[in-house]
Amino acid sequence: MALLEIRNVTRRFGGFAALEDVSLSIEAGEFFTLLGPSGCGKTTLLRMIAGFETPDAGSILLDGRDLAGIPPEKRPIHTVFQNYALFPHMTAFDNIAFPLKMANLPKHEIRQRAKQALSDVKLSDKANAYPKDLSGGQQQRVALARGLINRPRLLLLDESLAALDAKLREEMQIELINLQRDLGITFVFVTHAQDEALALSHRIAVLNCGRVEQVDFPSRIYGFPKNRFVAGFVGHISQIEAEVKESTHGHLRLMAKGIEIIAPPARNAVAGDRGVFAIRPEQVRIGHEELADLRNHFFGTVESLLYQGDVSEYKVRLENGAMLEVLLPNTGRGFRVSDVVRIGWRHDAGMYLHE
Repeated sequence: MALLEIRNVTRRFGGFAALEDVSLSIEAGEFFTLLGPSGCGKTTLLRMIAGFETPDAGSILLDGRDLAGIPPEKRPIHTVFQNYALFPHMTAFDNIAFPLKMANLPKHEIRQRAKQALSDVKLSDKANAYPKDLSGGQQQRVALARGLINRPRLLLLDESLAALDAKLREEMQIELINLQRDLGITFVFVTHAQDEALALSHRIAVLNCGRVEQVDFPSRIYGFPKNRFVAGFVGHISQIEAEVKESTHGHLRLMAKGIEIIAPPARNAVAGDRGVFAIRPEQVRIGHEELADLRNHFFGTVESLLYQGDVSEYKVRLENGAMLEVLLPNTGRGFRVSDVVRIGWRHDAGMYLHE
């Protein structure tokens, strides 16, 4: 039995459906992420798990027990909010110890457990520091330690890395992974940042307009998106309108604005279907040399480039008007805007998406 079961949950605000018939199962010990754009319902779902919102329909079960009617403070769940919600007049030690004091535990036990929690998040030397004296990453770790002090069955994290700068976010991602692994507590993480979800999660649920589009492992979400929304939302991808001309066990033959593309087979695709051919930038080759070794090779013109340090991102317009993104390591000669280039990809790269 799953640790957390969300069964056919719906939540409406007037005529607006924040969530519509959502069902999910989260296993004990998972780092599970709710990923989606602003307004997709992910924070509403997190708040219902925590007990701050009530479903209009459906149920939420923890260890097989329906949470309906159980107030937030009675649930074995803790939430770490985006702004950390630390008490500014309390030291790091006192912030972390606060839940134990509210539970009226003996002073020696509070002291011992709070010291251990500080050690778990590598802040033993900051026990007497106030929030204003801590960096953003240190404040985040205090909030995490406070959330974990009672060893909850679930720790909910609501955009809890969003306030950090890029480098600190990367450092905290590694710390979160290590902390979750070492403690074995189930994390449910809300974010709109795709790279963050891919880096942290055991599994991801992609939400859109109050519905679950796909639940899968990060590599599957990225490499085998279920539909156009997931493909377009998670990572960079080029999509070209295409019609299926031939469907076999080994390949698809697509016609895309006058050019023929050989693509991997797709389930239930038949001749006459219309959809898109989608391909990731790192799957595309670009150069001046002949690419005849690739089944798919065309001429194009560089429309724009974006230098990113280790790589450059090119946007290349094919002769049929389709635009493709290409990533090229900055290890040799690059290309300039308006250069005519050859562009190509393997016959088993990319995917056909009908929905």
